[in-house]
Amino acid sequence: MSERTQPEPAQPGIAEANRAVLGRFAFDDVRDFEDAKRGFLGTAAEPLVADGRGTTVWDLEAYGFLSEPCPDTVNPSLWRQSRLVGDHGLFEVVEGIYQIRGFDLSNMTLVEGERGVLVIDPLISAETAAAGLALYRAHRGERPVTGVLYTHSHVDHFGGVRGVLPEDAQVPVFAPEGFLEHAVSENVYAGTAMGRRAAYMYGAALPKGPRGQVGAGLGQTTSTGTVTLVPPNAHITRTGQEEVVDGIRMVFQLTPGTEAPAELNIFFPDHAALCMAENATHNLHNLLTLRGAQVRDPHVWSRYLTEAVSLFGADSEVAFASHHWPVWGRERVVAFLSEQRDLYAYLHDQTLRMLNTGLTGAEIAELMRVPPALERAWHTHGYYGSVSHNTKAIYQRYLGWFDGNPAHLWQHPPVEAAARYVAFMGGADEVVRKARETFAAGDYRWVVEVVNHVVFAEPDHAEARALQAAALEQLGYGSENGTWRNFYLMGALELRDGSVGTPTQAASPDLLAALTLDQLFDALAIRIDGPGSWDADLTVRWDLRGVERPVTLRLHNGVLTHIEGAGPAVAPPGVTVAIDEADLRAVLLGAADLEKLAADGRAELTGDPRVLTDLLGHLTAPDPDFAIVTP
Repeated sequence: MSERTQPEPAQPGIAEANRAVLGRFAFDDVRDFEDAKRGFLGTAAEPLVADGRGTTVWDLEAYGFLSEPCPDTVNPSLWRQSRLVGDHGLFEVVEGIYQIRGFDLSNMTLVEGERGVLVIDPLISAETAAAGLALYRAHRGERPVTGVLYTHSHVDHFGGVRGVLPEDAQVPVFAPEGFLEHAVSENVYAGTAMGRRAAYMYGAALPKGPRGQVGAGLGQTTSTGTVTLVPPNAHITRTGQEEVVDGIRMVFQLTPGTEAPAELNIFFPDHAALCMAENATHNLHNLLTLRGAQVRDPHVWSRYLTEAVSLFGADSEVAFASHHWPVWGRERVVAFLSEQRDLYAYLHDQTLRMLNTGLTGAEIAELMRVPPALERAWHTHGYYGSVSHNTKAIYQRYLGWFDGNPAHLWQHPPVEAAARYVAFMGGADEVVRKARETFAAGDYRWVVEVVNHVVFAEPDHAEARALQAAALEQLGYGSENGTWRNFYLMGALELRDGSVGTPTQAASPDLLAALTLDQLFDALAIRIDGPGSWDADLTVRWDLRGVERPVTLRLHNGVLTHIEGAGPAVAPPGVTVAIDEADLRAVLLGAADLEKLAADGRAELTGDPRVLTDLLGHLTAPDPDFAIVTP
């Protein structure tokens, strides 16, 4: 990519709106800054974390500019949050519990036991997790890792595990029930699309600075190192379950269907400390993350927060999470958790109230306001989730994509609609001329809606692309939400300079290896070129050594199905392959050649081997560089 286009300054209206934010909220309240720095023990002497090739995957000094006064190109509330999240180093939560913060999007927590240390949520990348563990050991001694705990099934809470566990480690690895299924399926089934959209959400490829990426609200951004996974061998299956590892006592609360499909909170009775995973952090979280996911349930989320207060509130002197900084003091802990609970419950209940009056998701999002008492609490602000997109998510959860208006039932897709809109509005040049006037008037929301049609109708229209980028940029400058800012600025960057692709790769070898055979076959099925396979009828039978029941794979009617065992639903195979499961996985993932395995005696083929070759030839490759702001 050639040298990037320089961002533009804030327009007067955006600068004025950002200054007005200073008068709306209590910026003189410094309690969060005191808490964020409390217990600081030191940080790494070397600011750059690199992978094995020498490529930087994390830079501790990238956000040094946040020490300066807030510029007019950033919402002051987001600048404040980014300053808080930007603190990095080793912090003592209470004696015996420590956190690595600012080394990745998430925190890594270390709980000292009788001879070693339990690692909770080892970040995204093995490189950043290893750097964090090295910092801990520099201050607390060479304690071995005697256990690992994943609080939930998102990659920023397990991806760095091989940076803290040696290959031959024999230690308990705890996780909530259902962890592996959800961790693997989320990152493999829709992983390519999520990863590409995550490039927008976290802005990892944006320049860091006052006119670029300043953070993502929940953390600064995602590291770009090696994603790994060690499957759990100790499962938490019920609330109230107690476990002891290396003398560390833990009491668990399962919270499925909250921030993740499989998640848990942990109470440490010997420390009077409550780990809230990602269920209560210093912002409004996502009910539908902008990178894409299944809609989360705010009703269930709020009820689990009530349960956490009931179970542990009276005994907790500190609450900490896998993002942000802790809250100390029993009364403050209960108030914090209760306000978080009320936030999700309010959005849920009021969205349902309004949709039952006939309002649509977009209309509810414009009308929704949280109670002033909640808005005064900094930790309820929409730095990561937002009131706007969360209310739309609740609407979607209950009523789906269709708002009931038949005019919206069968709309043209974007390119076809764009051509018609532009023709109706007098042609591309006329639309751009009018949009420039709207830009000058400061209505950037309308500019991006209208000019988007020009870009999709005539993607090479240079003036339209430039104006669209400029309007997106201004919306980013005014956003309190870190992920909104990143989305807007990434859109502007790609309109000006071209695609950045997907900076982070979640579908790593460890994740692929953790797929069950069912999941692996399902992952192949979603790569089948359906229209190109309408006339195909190909069947392969796998006789897995050491497994009693064979598995039959059939491509028919454009659908790849797999059936275990025999019976009337099983078609006669064109080829039968006797093979070990490990070799089968290698063949299906393209890491081994079946004919070579047969020549080496590791596979036995009966029938026509071309059947399998033909079947695999119907697979397509996902595109991690698909267009977002252009057709």
